[in-house]
Order: sequence, then structure tokens, then C-alpha cells
Amino acid sequence: MKSAKPIFLSYMLLMLSGAGIAQKETFDIVSYIAPAGWNKDAKDDYVSFSRIDGASWSQIAVYKSRQSSGNIEEDAQKDWQDIVLVGHTIEQESKTPPKSADGWQVMSRSGVWQYNGANAATVLTTYSNETICISVLWNGTAQPYMKNLKDFITSIALDANKVSTAQSNPANNEQQSGQKTGENKNTTSSAANTSIVGLWVTNQAEDNGFMNGYRMYTGGYMRKEYQFNANGTYLFRIKQWLTKAPDIIFSYESGTYTVQGNQLILTPKSGKAGFWGKKSSTKEWGPLKKSSTPKLEKTTYTVETISDPTYGNSLILYTDKPTERDGGQFNDPPYRFAYTQRKESLIDNPPGFEKDAGTASGQTSN
Repeated sequence: MKSAKPIFLSYMLLMLSGAGIAQKETFDIVSYIAPAGWNKDAKDDYVSFSRIDGASWSQIAVYKSRQSSGNIEEDAQKDWQDIVLVGHTIEQESKTPPKSADGWQVMSRSGVWQYNGANAATVLTTYSNETICISVLWNGTAQPYMKNLKDFITSIALDANKVSTAQSNPANNEQQSGQKTGENKNTTSSAANTSIVGLWVTNQAEDNGFMNGYRMYTGGYMRKEYQFNANGTYLFRIKQWLTKAPDIIFSYESGTYTVQGNQLILTPKSGKAGFWGKKSSTKEWGPLKKSSTPKLEKTTYTVETISDPTYGNSLILYTDKPTERDGGQFNDPPYRFAYTQRKESLIDNPPGFEKDAGTASGQTSN
């Protein structure tokens, strides 16, 4: 698929004028004309529409409104990060400058990512009136679906009067929910009443750059996983298999966790790290060359859960400083670590993985 940039730029900013004779539907503060014949999925935090035509497919999702930061570019950046970047590596990013219409500002961001070896395009359109904001997501694998996006965007009408007083009042909202002004409202609920039990992963594929506009993947990868169990224990694992590195790196940490409001507290009990030799397959383990005990850090995170109709649920951890287990980012704090929920692990254990570490956290050794 060609880059979405020249296509979507010509379609954007035709917004906020409800048009057409079809019957409109309403979700949250948005009224729109749904694409005819598409499958609908309505949840508390979003409504989405999807269509599959053989190997081609497209999705449109409207996310629930949230409190604005007061700046359209900051609102668009946060939703781009929390809705799109949390699940995929995006290439060919572009964005439109903010435009104003009927008391709202609007801007869009777009990019391309890989799905089953093929290009898929993403467009995220964000509306903000400096008090509340809302975003519309489009994904697709074929250019004709851009017409559906254009029609959907053109049909949109926004009604800020439908927003509750608590959401519209930043001071009241922060006092009641404990969230900072501008914090994402796409979460299912606060960490106080949302379980984080389950498997949460991040998977970064190794590549050798681009050729003819396409990313050239090597088969190598860097993976991290948290397994949070109902009994209050956790297991954290890292596996790194890179073609550019001579050894396989694996480490684990196990311990206990507690959730207090929107704070997640990890108390590690044990851990081990090591370097293994390689064989022909990325799932084969050579001999153990060296082992060590990683630094065990008791850490308090600010935790956020995101319910996403396209990429699945996500767990976002924020800290004031980099951690030994999560690593660090070269930007200003708070540091942000994103994990996506999965049913099955992406990491295989090395030979001799400690049985006690595995069984204590609901895992089994190889």
C-alpha cells in the first residue's frame, strides 16, 4: 500500500459539518453516519466499525471524550501515543497543522505499519475545544477505504453540552479521580478497580533499516513480559535475540505486587540474568556462558490501563526515573513503559530456568 500521507492530507479538515440524508448515530458527544454494511462493535469507551474484503480490511473507531490539556497539539500527541504508538512501530509519520471550525480545533496524524508482512495505514483525527477532546481512528490496507473515512469525518457533528460537569471541570475531575489534568480518559477505569492480572508484553523486532521504502526485518527481537497473578505475585522476563549480538540475553525477576489507587508497587524477591550461546534458530539455546544477579529494585509506578478496539488492552507504567527491569528513555521524566495484553507468552525459557521462579508466578519451566 502506498503511504497514507498524500491521500489523507487531501481528505482532512472537511469536518464538523453534519451532512447527508442517512440516519445519524450518536456515541458520547459525537453524531455521525455509520459506514453502510460494516460490522459494529460498541463498548463503554469506544464504538468501532470494520469491514473485511478478502485480504483487504479497514476499521474506524470513535473513542470516548476525555479532558483536554488545553492545547490541540498536546491532545493529539497524547492520543497518538496512547492509541497508536502503544501497539505498533509507525513509519512515514506525518501530521496536519491545527485548523479551527465552530469552536473546535482539529488536526490529524498518519503513518504506516506492518501487518502480516503487508503495509497498513493509520490516520488519527483529534478534536479539541480546550476543555474536552476526542479522537477518531482509521486503519486500512487499501486506498478505496479512504473514501469511507472521508464520508465518516464529513458527517461528524460534536455536542460539548453532552459532557458531564465532572469531566468538563478540570479541578473537580482531578479531585475526584486523582488523575492529572489532561490524563487519558480512554482507560476502562482507574487502577483502583481495574485488575491488572494477566500477561502484558512488549515486542520489538530487529531490522536492518529500509529498502525501497520497506523496513527490512532480520528475524531478531527484543521482548519483555510481565505476568501478574491473582495471588499477588509477578514474574518479569526479558529475552533478547539479535543478529547483531553474539549471545542470547535472558533475565527474570519474581516477587510480589500491590495496587493502591493508581499506584503499582513491585517488591522483587529474586532474579537472575545470563548470556547463552546461539544456534541456528531463534528458539534454540546454546550453552550458558555467564550468569549474574540483576539489581532488585522496589519500584512504585503510576499505572494506567487502556482499552483499545484495534490493538487490544494496554498497561502503561510511569516512573520518575529509569528502572533496572524496564530500562530507560532518553527524554524528560516521567518515563513511560507500554505493555500490550496477550493470552500466550512470546518468550521461551532457557534450559535450567529455575522451577521455583516459574511455578511461584504461574509459569512452567521448559
